[in-house]
Parts: sequence; C-alpha cells; structure tokens
Amino acid sequence: MTEWFVLPTPPDDPSIALAHALAVATALSRSQDITDRLTDSVVSKYLFGDTSKESIIEVPQGQLYLVRPLSPKGYSELIFRDAAATIRRTGQEFQYQLVVQRAYEEGEEELLGEEEGEDGAADGLGVEKDEKTFLLDEGLHFRCELREGGEKVFAWRDLSGDPGDLYEFVCDHTIQAGTVSTFEIVAIQCQYERKYRKGHEHAAERDLHQFSYSEQPIPSASPTPTPKAASPVRSPTLTTSRTRSTANSSLAREKMGKPSRNEKTPVRDLVQTAAPISAAAPPGTEILCKETAELHLFDFASGAFILQDAAVSATVSEVGTWQYWLQITGTDKDWLGQPVIADINPVFNFEYLSFIFNHYTSDGSAYSWLLRFKDQETEERFQEGLMQALWEQLNETKWRKTKDDEREYVLEAFQDLTMDDTAPNEEHEEEEPQEVEDDGQKSEHYDSDESEDDVVTRDDDGNVNSQLAVGYKHDRSFVVRGSKIGVFKHTPNNNLEFSTNISKVETPKGKLFSPKKVMLHAEDSNMILQNENDPHSLYRMDLEYGKVVDEWKVHDDIPINTFAPDKKFSQMTGEQTFLGLSKNALYRIDPRLAGNKLVDSELKQYTSKNEFSAAATTEKGYIAVASNKGDIRMFDRLGINAKTHIPALGEPIIGLDVSADGRWVLATCRTYLLLIDALQKEGKNEGRLGFEKPFGKDSKPQPRRLGLQPSHVAQFQHETGAPLSFTPARFNTGVDNTETSIITATGPFIVTWNMKKVLAGRKDPYTIKRYAEEVKADDFKYGSDKNVIVALPNEVNMVAKQSFRKPTRESIMTPARGSARQSGRLRRDEIVNSPY
Repeated sequence: MTEWFVLPTPPDDPSIALAHALAVATALSRSQDITDRLTDSVVSKYLFGDTSKESIIEVPQGQLYLVRPLSPKGYSELIFRDAAATIRRTGQEFQYQLVVQRAYEEGEEELLGEEEGEDGAADGLGVEKDEKTFLLDEGLHFRCELREGGEKVFAWRDLSGDPGDLYEFVCDHTIQAGTVSTFEIVAIQCQYERKYRKGHEHAAERDLHQFSYSEQPIPSASPTPTPKAASPVRSPTLTTSRTRSTANSSLAREKMGKPSRNEKTPVRDLVQTAAPISAAAPPGTEILCKETAELHLFDFASGAFILQDAAVSATVSEVGTWQYWLQITGTDKDWLGQPVIADINPVFNFEYLSFIFNHYTSDGSAYSWLLRFKDQETEERFQEGLMQALWEQLNETKWRKTKDDEREYVLEAFQDLTMDDTAPNEEHEEEEPQEVEDDGQKSEHYDSDESEDDVVTRDDDGNVNSQLAVGYKHDRSFVVRGSKIGVFKHTPNNNLEFSTNISKVETPKGKLFSPKKVMLHAEDSNMILQNENDPHSLYRMDLEYGKVVDEWKVHDDIPINTFAPDKKFSQMTGEQTFLGLSKNALYRIDPRLAGNKLVDSELKQYTSKNEFSAAATTEKGYIAVASNKGDIRMFDRLGINAKTHIPALGEPIIGLDVSADGRWVLATCRTYLLLIDALQKEGKNEGRLGFEKPFGKDSKPQPRRLGLQPSHVAQFQHETGAPLSFTPARFNTGVDNTETSIITATGPFIVTWNMKKVLAGRKDPYTIKRYAEEVKADDFKYGSDKNVIVALPNEVNMVAKQSFRKPTRESIMTPARGSARQSGRLRRDEIVNSPY
C-alpha cells in the first residue's frame, strides 16, 4: 500500500526548513528503498532550492577516522573525536565539497593546540587542522552503510594517502537513518552535477545509480585485535579474485571527471597491473628455505595488493658461488623467479605475517609483491633463509660463520620497525607560508627585456652539476660543475641568488681538473679539493681570490680516499687540521707541517683490508668511520682502536653523518639508510655513548633501517626505469639545533625523513619531491630544517620542505616545476665572462 504525504510550504527559517526537509526524507525512507528515491524532487526542492545558502545538508555529530585496511603497518586513526559532516556549495557552479569539521568542548581547543602532533605534508584535500575538505567527485567512491546494531557510516577514499586508505565518518547514535540516507542522496546528486556540468533535477535513475558504490562492505574503523583479522590481505578491500578492488589510488584524483570502474556503467577502466612472465630458475645446489604462502601483486592503477594465488611455494636456493635465487611457484604455474640481491628491498612484518619485496624483470620493469604466511614460525623460517642468501651474496661470507648477535642484528634491521600508526604527542611545527612555484626558466638576474637565450641549460663541454657544499659561517652555497664552481648567496627570504662563477679550477702548476670531493674550511674562507688523478695530494682554494693556492702532499705511500672535518662545526672556526682516510687507515692531516701533511702520531693503520669509505665527526670530535663492507666503527679520538664496532648488513656504506651530540649515526647505502642509536641504555656503561665506552657483548645498538616502502620503490622505477641509488644522507644541522630531519635523494626524487615520526614508529615518516631531472646533490640550509638546497644537472634550487608531499601515485608521477624565485640558473655571460 502506498503512503501519501502532504508537503506544506517550507518555513522561511533555514534551520527549520532543513529540519522539515529531513523529516520528509525520513518519512520517505520508511516507505521506499534508497535506490528508488534517488531522483525524488523533494530532496532537491528543500535542500538544493536556496542557492544563497552555502551549506546544503549537515550531519551534526559523529567521529572521523582514517582507516588503513591494506597497510601491514597499522589500521585506523581517530582524526576528530567530535565532528560534523557537511555538504557545501563552492564558488563554482556544479562544484560541491564534503567538509568534516572538528567540534570542541569549552577549553578543549586550547589544550589540543598544545598537544597536537605534526600533521605532515599537506595532502591537497584539507590542510587546516580543524577541518578536512574533499571535492565531491566520483573518484572518492563516497558511500554509506547502515550496519547491524544501528551504526551508520559514511566512507570515501583518501586520494592523497597510502594505498587502500579510507576516511570513515561514524555517525552519532542520535542521528536518524533518514538523515543519513538523505545525506547520501545529496552527495550522489552533487557528483552527478560535477561530472555532467548540469543540474540533477532531470537525471534518470540509471544516471545517478553509477555514483552509488555498495559493491563491498566498509571496513570497520576499529580493527579486530588478531593479526589475521587485521591483515592487509584479509581486508574487505583486497580482492580475492582477479577482479580489481576499488581501493584508494591517487590516480583517481588525476582522472577526476572521468568515470571510475562500475559494472553497471559502460566506462573505460584503468588497466590492472598484470604479473610478468616468470624467469626460468637455474639449477640449484642447496635449498635454504621453502615455505607456503599467499601471493599478492601490487596494482599500480588501484594502489592495492591484489591476490594472485592463495597457495604458492616460495623457495630460496643457492645456484652458484655466492649466487642465490628466489622462485615462487603455484599449483599450475611459475609466478616469478629472480636473483636474491639488495634491490629486492625486503621488508618483513611479523604483526601481519607479511613479506613485501621488489621484483625486476629482464627489461628493467619493477613490480612489488607480497607474501603472507600462515603463522609467525613459517615467516621466521623464510626470513632466516632469505637473509642468509642476501647476506652471503653481499658479503661473500658464510652466514653460519657470523656470530649469533650479529645475525640477530641483521635480522632485526630488515624487520618493519614502524608498525604503530600513532605517535606520542608532538609539538606542532608551524611552516612558513609557501609561494606558488613559477613554470618559467629564468636566471637569477632577469627582467622582462631578457631574451630566451639568456638561460643556459647545457654547457658546451657537456659538464653538469655534481657536488654541493653549503656554507656554515657565511650564507653561501658552492656547486661543482666540471672544472667550474658556481657560488650562490642565500637571501634573507630563503632564495638563492647567483653571486659569481669560478671558471677554472686548476693546480698551482696550471693543470685543469674537476674536483672529486670538496669541503669548506677555515671559517668558509677556504675550500679543500681532491683531484681524482692524484690520490696522495689535496688542494686548497682561497675563496676570496677564487683560485687554488696550495698543494698539500699527504703521504708518499698512504693515499687519501676521503676526508672529514676535525669536529662537526670546524669549518666555522680557524681549525687547520682535519681527518683523512685511506682504504685501511685513519689519520690526521695538518697543513702546517713541513713536507708531508700526515700526522704520524695520530695514524691508525689496519693490516686487513677494511675498505673505509666515509667518515663523520661530532661536535666534540668523536669519529665514526664506515666501510664498503657495511660496518661502522666509533672512536673517541685518533690513533687508537675503535670503542664500538657495528656489524655490516651487507651493502657498502657510501655516506655517513653523525648528530652533533653523537647520539645518532646515519649511514647511507645504495638502497636504504641506517639510523643507529649510539646511546647505551643498560649495563655498566648506561648513559654513555658508543664513542666513549664499548657496548656490552649482548647490547649492540638496535638499527633502524630507513627504506622506502616496496610499493613506492616499484612506482619510482616504474616512472624512471632506474633502480634506487641514494645520495649521501644528512641531518639538518646548526649549533644548538636539534637534528629533526634527514635528507637524501634517488634519481629525480628528494626524500626527507621526519626524525620524530621515525623514532615514534610512524608508518608515514618520509615525504618526497620529484623533479624532471636527476638530483645530483642535496643538503639542508645551515641552521634550519625548513629549506633544502638542491643541485640538479643544470640548475640549483632552494626549496621549502613544506612543498614535499606524501608519496602517492600523483606525487611520484608529477615533477616539480622550475622556480624562477628560487632557481640558480646561469646566464651565458656568467659562465663565459667570469670575474676570475
């Protein structure tokens, strides 16, 4: 029997009119299903009718969650404990916003303002801490669910988050079902108007139905406590067939206005990532491990891991001298096979029984795979076998010959140490306002009369920028480009301004050379340069005159491979001595000595080939030395044995930095960084640094392996065709400044880690910025972590760290545009007609 309702004229008062409309919609919900009411003119008349009102409809009370059903590192985070959800008009026709605004009790706002942690990079959808704003577009997959027990939930994709992330607004129990249904109707009509650029009044039911996403349940904002239930591969949004799930992907934002996948609408779909053809496995001589697991492949289009096979056999075998092979085989096919090398970027997570790794095909394509094991014991056996293979391949040493504590150290380093989503309360960091980047290529000194020929993007000799030295004493940066050095001034408003060009770097005898390494010295008045063709000497350039004035012979027999300051901030002082390293020796260099400059009394030489590769010092002059073998030694002074020896993980260490107080040691390998806490927390040396006293036998420092998520690595290589290759990572630095950030780069991507997030175990500790060209060198501006100086092949920039973004498909795909405001390009006359 059909019920009829008499609809009187709505009251003039907007709040009463809105309540009246909702009451009508509630009555309708009792008589008809929502799909039968999508075109009902009642909602349009009462809610859309008055275009002078910004707000169309509101759910006044609920909680906002960020739910991560696919993440192996966390599940849900409460964003706003008490909030209201509103659909608003914008200033543009047919454009509407979904707005969730935090509600405060009296006095709560002031307290939360003091306690609230850092929000990270702006996600492009809502940068205000008290309000999240989302453009109502079909890419959100906005949907509603009425659950058993009466819980009412709205859900939509987090387009700038990690794969599979969802926002969920859980309505308060006092909110009527009719209100919720009407809210969904309005959201659907808004999406229709945005897509078709016309009013929804005459839309057919089939036109509106395409925006009703109810093909799968909304995951709960409160995960079940067992690892199995919380596993990313058990979540509702991870498909268990070859049909791709509609998990979150930032690609959706790029495709806004274009239909997303829906069976009832004939639209063009994004191509799902297909598994490549497996390489043939070479004959094995020994099986290190063989375990059964589920196999999932990361889909670039959806940003989700898609189940490929519910039961595969994962085998690690020895196939030659220090050569190992990973083969994954299903019941009726071989899924993949590849050598076990550092580039697989292995990440184990025992909370979710998962192992994520990268796979590279013969044509250089990269894929990200996930294995999920049935229990922890199975994963531990597989981890032991895989890490044995990786260790032996890198070190050419049998795993069983290493000490138990060193094996445990290696296994811990490759576990996922960032399992918690929430961090302790942090102080809110306010960023400086950021100006919009310009798209033009212009030199530092330009005006409207300059021609396009003014900008130089390539040198005639083919040289590009290669090294960067940032001044401590004076606001200058120096960029090496072949046998030239460009000098750039740091302006008060955090820009770079070209100062001058040293056009010829040559020995005192007039022989031109390209510096292999440079270091500022003696209050930034000198620069020490290394000539790759002369391993026993260094050169001193007087920066006031812009020429090399001294050649320092270090030693007749002991070469110098690299060098470092005597103390971390020595370049701000008149200190003359500094440290030198050969492959197996560590020593002091004193330029004031007659003849050879090596100080014999402060020479520590090893008989074994240690392959020393990098060194760094603390404010007190404690010394950290790393090697191509991957191990690290800590000294309190020169000429003695190391106080602490940290075992190698396998990869060569190409860069080293130490916090000013000596607490943190930062090592750079090609595919990951290693952050080591040098403070002893137990035993007789509790409270002392590893530089001062040796660690106890059973208390080696726990490593934090800072790596990119395998899915991000795969996307990086998918975009660039090149594997990871980090530049030497550095802390931000400054006298009396605490180290808060880490900076490095790989290919065209700059990556910065937030120390607070790393130490708190956050799942999102790093942000990125992509350029169109490879980043050659990078460092923080001295005394700040807010600005980064970047040397590209033919450009030098100072960029605000605020411009870095979470690694999403959009931020990985989209290069930053050149900034005339902050770019250091050179005019032809600045290169050819040098003042020197």
